[in-house]
Amino acid sequence: MRKHRRLRRLVVDGNVWHWTVRQRVRPDYADCRLTLTFFTDGYRSGTGRRLSLVFAPGPHRIVSHTYFEAGTVMRLPDRSDLNLHEPGSARRLLEAAAPALDLRPADRNVDVDGWPCFDQVVDGLQPSPASASR
Repeated sequence: MRKHRRLRRLVVDGNVWHWTVRQRVRPDYADCRLTLTFFTDGYRSGTGRRLSLVFAPGPHRIVSHTYFEAGTVMRLPDRSDLNLHEPGSARRLLEAAAPALDLRPADRNVDVDGWPCFDQVVDGLQPSPASASR
């Protein structure tokens, strides 16, 4: 499992992003969270930004806990899923959530609900600023 916690590098349109997936496991499944976080260069020195997509379980929404492969989020009843550890999934989710950064240019840390972005990626919809900021 150690390899899943590493910081990875992703280049999109000449911009370098570092990304990681973290899972918070609690005794009560409703309190579990799966978070995909992107950092720009310079974040730790105070000049970059952080974008976190938070996935929480809910009606027809499942986050991996023990039954699924680590990093998997799934929508029911169509059983559409993404593994957040896969670079292709991470990149598509970043593209779907990027408008949230434009909506809050002064915020260094932007947290968004990951499920609207998941729906955009899985359903093949174009990103929209309104859904990325939820």
